[in-house]
Amino acid sequence: MTVIVYDAATEAAMTTAMVIGANGGIGAALVAGLAGSGRYTSIIAAARRAPAALPDGVDYHPIDLADPASIEAAAARIDAPLTRVIVATGILHDEAGGPERSLRDLDADRLAHLFAINTIGPALVLRHFAPLLVKDAPSAIACISARVGSISDNRLGGWYGYRASKAALNQIVRTAAIELARTRPQAVCVALHPGTVDTGLSKPFQRGVPAEKLFAPAYSAERLLAVLDGLTPAQSGRIFAWDGAEITP
Repeated sequence: MTVIVYDAATEAAMTTAMVIGANGGIGAALVAGLAGSGRYTSIIAAARRAPAALPDGVDYHPIDLADPASIEAAAARIDAPLTRVIVATGILHDEAGGPERSLRDLDADRLAHLFAINTIGPALVLRHFAPLLVKDAPSAIACISARVGSISDNRLGGWYGYRASKAALNQIVRTAAIELARTRPQAVCVALHPGTVDTGLSKPFQRGVPAEKLFAPAYSAERLLAVLDGLTPAQSGRIFAWDGAEITP
């Protein structure tokens, strides 16, 4: 791969955004929101499979968060500094089953799978992509987390693997933010809670959710991007909800 050297002025002028998990409901909406903003000279949509359709000017890069080599290879394909990276992946249930309701439901393989997607994959994205953030201009790297990952806010129990893997992700983000501040003091590294969004992830659990609390993906994406725009490096390492409220770990 050709190595391109950018000076500070060039980096400041370039605005490259990347969404990892661009095939999901929130991820696709984030890509559309970034593309519609007109603020970015380059937008990358990354996912295991190419989306059926992408906005004009958006490039697709393959990446599989369950495959560490895929994450490293995706980072190696980036040939310009990044100004925004959003990891919009996550798993709550799949064909193998749903979230655990009690201790008797815990299964080692299932727990390992949840951590692989919800925690380890995003952690490796931080490892390989945080160093690609622009150095001398504002930038942001964010991971979609969940309010249920808050230990202090856990009052209902259940959902062991999902809660624990998201709590672990929040700690990864916090730790990465501390390190990132040493080399990129203008960067923001945060976890974001999108609310209850009308996607496949929440579909089996939407019963009883008030209509005004069940968000369309486009609305959630709009709010998340607005929250990210409003954050400063002093708020790096924290968890913020779609409405800008901070969530306690």
